[in-house]
Amino acid sequence: MKKIKRKENKFFGKLVIIVLLILSVGSYFLIPSVKSTMDNVFRMFKSGDFTVVGEFVKSYGPYAMAVSFMLMIFQSIAAPLPAFLITFANANLFGWWQGAILSWSSAMAGAAICFYIARILGRGVAVKLTSKKGIEQVDQFFTRYGRQSILIARLLPFMSFDIVSYAAGLTGMGFWSFFIATGIGQLPATIVYSYVGGMLSGGAKFLVTGLLILFALTILIFLMKQIYNDRKNKKISR
Repeated sequence: MKKIKRKENKFFGKLVIIVLLILSVGSYFLIPSVKSTMDNVFRMFKSGDFTVVGEFVKSYGPYAMAVSFMLMIFQSIAAPLPAFLITFANANLFGWWQGAILSWSSAMAGAAICFYIARILGRGVAVKLTSKKGIEQVDQFFTRYGRQSILIARLLPFMSFDIVSYAAGLTGMGFWSFFIATGIGQLPATIVYSYVGGMLSGGAKFLVTGLLILFALTILIFLMKQIYNDRKNKKISR
């Protein structure tokens, strides 16, 4: 009975996702206003300028936070668009702590959606939404670092947040293990990006991004050393 119910739930989930994807793609090609808005969104991300993102979000007035939330989810699904542009824009528009809450919660929602898209629709769809090479690289990362892989990946700004979410959905890991590790791992970077983003203007963002990468590398080296020591101790105990 449980297996039948799981199959029914999976089939229903697959049907819902497919219908939503068809409606989304169809509206882009059939509704001019949707196409125009989405083209603006892609140009905005392509610009690499968080002030452009900020102006776009700000133009929606009282709905600005909701638009920012949806933008973060969109960039998660349409990997690998740069999420840090939205995080910087949120900090500039809403203040660093409100921006941090908005960026963190919307990134978590995006991660959950990516996880379930991969879990329900499978590797083929996940690869089409990301890239075959990207998924394979994350697969290898998961194999190498095991349980700690999600937490480590979330601390590294050069690892695609969204591809990690898709790849996690293709594994046997439970959703809540993934979700909690994502929340904990993503929080420090979100706070730092938001705090610094609230003070950024112009080209300063590139310097800050470089410093954050250096900071993340330091954390990675420390975590790798811990993992190495743990495995070495296990071998000795055997």
